[in-house]
Amino acid sequence: MSNEETNFMEELLDQHDYEEPQVGDIRKGIIVAITPQGVIVDLGLKRDGLVPSSDLSKLESEEREALQVNDEISIYVTNTDAPDSLYVSIHLAQLNQDWIDAEALLESGDIVEGEVIGYNKGGAIIPFGRLRGFVPASHLSELSRGLNDRQRQQKLAKLRGQQIPVKVIEVDRRRRRLVFSQRDAQKEWEDKRKQELLQDLNEGDIVTGRVSGLRDFGIFVDLGGADGLVHISELAWYRIDHPREVVKVGDEIEVYVLNINVESQRISLSRKRLLENPWDSVDKRYDQNQLVEGKITRIVDYGAFAEIEPGVEGLLHVSQLSRNQVDNPREVVNEGETHLLRIVSIDPDRQRIGLSLRAVNAHEQIEWMALREAEAEAKAAEEAQAEEEAEEIDEDVEETAVADETAAEETEASVEEKSDEDDDETAVTDEAEPTLEETSDETVEETAVTAEDEVEEVEEVETSAEESETDEAEADSDTGETEVEEAVEESSEEEAETAESDSDTEDEDEEEGTEEES
Repeated sequence: MSNEETNFMEELLDQHDYEEPQVGDIRKGIIVAITPQGVIVDLGLKRDGLVPSSDLSKLESEEREALQVNDEISIYVTNTDAPDSLYVSIHLAQLNQDWIDAEALLESGDIVEGEVIGYNKGGAIIPFGRLRGFVPASHLSELSRGLNDRQRQQKLAKLRGQQIPVKVIEVDRRRRRLVFSQRDAQKEWEDKRKQELLQDLNEGDIVTGRVSGLRDFGIFVDLGGADGLVHISELAWYRIDHPREVVKVGDEIEVYVLNINVESQRISLSRKRLLENPWDSVDKRYDQNQLVEGKITRIVDYGAFAEIEPGVEGLLHVSQLSRNQVDNPREVVNEGETHLLRIVSIDPDRQRIGLSLRAVNAHEQIEWMALREAEAEAKAAEEAQAEEEAEEIDEDVEETAVADETAAEETEASVEEKSDEDDDETAVTDEAEPTLEETSDETVEETAVTAEDEVEEVEEVETSAEESETDEAEADSDTGETEVEEAVEESSEEEAETAESDSDTEDEDEEEGTEEES
């Protein structure tokens, strides 16, 4: 190839790579090779991009396995210093895209659903792509004001694993802050979900919901964004006084959609429609002329209604109350009473059963009453036995508590005795110490007296020696003057030598002290 062609090719490459990549750039590229060292990506530049294995390890295993040659991927430029290649990151590109998506949600105000994966005392944690967002406690709909720390932690614990609607209210890449709010999203989300439910639900559908509230007239069921009402008459086939007899708040139940009113946005539901209707098989369980027990539930002018099983009531007509004429049914029966009755008619299709009290003879009444008394006695005996067992358990508990208390008192008394013994020993030791001190003082005094006696004896000996020397000196004074003078001279010389020696010793000591200081 000639120089001109080479220069022409270089010019073409320069024109193709007119924009040099910078750290932080996000670009698209094609995977050209997957090696143990990493993934090589064609970026349409002079240099290929290299995704190191350390960056691949930050991806999920499914994401790594999904990477194939010729796939187009987004990369984030991390280093441009190498002459032959660019170091790029798939993981950072994905993170950056998550930040971009979060910023877009902040601008648009759109609502997203997120799963609560954790919590701390400040709020809940929700993942967003590869980021972790935070919902402050003040922005959680489930947390009301006035809760103590324990109640707040319990509420937060219940949120774990739940999907909740949230809005992005803060995005800060530099501080790595992504903040959500459930309160801002809840009302709008509920309205949106309600509209969707009203459009999707049809009469006759069977759906699952959570009991969100109890009222005297029925219950409210959360269907996932919208509440439907189950009237108390639709809770069970039998009569109930309050919904709490069959359900409680938080229960998940299946309900039948009775009616949908789009204009008023009301949903009517039924629970009993999904339960077996006892009237469907009443003719299999009861026969005409059969004796049954019935509890009086209502009294009307023309008679009384008696429940023979939950959901099945029969009519005790006023003409069937007594062999005598009855003007007021309350003269014979009262609400809540239980009577032995005879079935006089059955009509399963119309859900009617006719009952009679007058058709029960005296013998049947006596046997039934005796049986009820026996059952009542047996029940009373069981209750008494249960009370006795409970009392025995209480007594055992009290005995155990007394024994524990006695043992504790004995232990405490033992500890106090041990402490008192230690205090007595300490007192004895303290009393012994003055005695030792007195003995020591007496010994010192005796030693001092002995020393004084010895000093006096030494002084007497020295005095005697001096007097003896004086007498000898006076006796020899005349004849030994020459010897004395010589002795004096010798003594002077010795003193001089001694002085010089002491002076030399002092000089040496001063030199040694200086050396030690230095």
